[in-house]
Amino acid sequence: MLQKILQNIGLTSKESKIYLSALELGASPASKIAKKAGLNRVTVYDVMEKLMQKGFITKHKRKDSLYFAPVDPDVIALDFRSRARDLRKALPDFKRLKGETAHPQIQYFEGLEGIKKIYLDTLNSKTEILNYADSKGIRIHWPEYDQEYVAERVKRKIYLRGISPNDEHGKKVKSEDWGNHREIRLVDKTAFDFSNEINIYDDKIAIVTVGKDLVGMIIENRDIANTQRAIFKMAWEYAGN
Repeated sequence: MLQKILQNIGLTSKESKIYLSALELGASPASKIAKKAGLNRVTVYDVMEKLMQKGFITKHKRKDSLYFAPVDPDVIALDFRSRARDLRKALPDFKRLKGETAHPQIQYFEGLEGIKKIYLDTLNSKTEILNYADSKGIRIHWPEYDQEYVAERVKRKIYLRGISPNDEHGKKVKSEDWGNHREIRLVDKTAFDFSNEINIYDDKIAIVTVGKDLVGMIIENRDIANTQRAIFKMAWEYAGN
């Protein structure tokens, strides 16, 4: 079972046997590992070199003898996770080389329960949430918004920066910033009248229309999200304090 797992991540059958034998024995001479693995000593030396190159074995000298030690499986797993993360980050670049463009993923939602699913998704954010919002609109449709959503966002320590119209509702929300893990900046309502809410987080943009009909969507695309983040930062500077 363990040998098959090691072969699935790129080791040969002999490399897998030697690593598992070294893991059982601890730091040992090549002859002892060879005996445990059921392989001849000359073969083991060749395979050990390959395992050292792959980061599975280390060697050190004790007196006049060479000892080989297995790298801790936790360290190996961490290394593979790091490689996988680097690969995921580089996927858009690989696709560009291949001539592919990553199409945005779009999900649509309707009604209050659908809209709640959008807000629930933002609660998984690994980044701060950047927000344009009509402070009044969402609370008309969802009276428990502060208790059910804002409180949970605070509990999960997800910081929010928001821009809202400078009206009585915006002022009330801003006055409660301190206890709600956020900073709201207000803009002239006559010049910037928001009729929907936009949240930018991770690689996503969530758009919710809070008029007569409740509809919304989540757009997932790194380039689009980063562009919207840049636009928000310009608006944030304009909004001042």
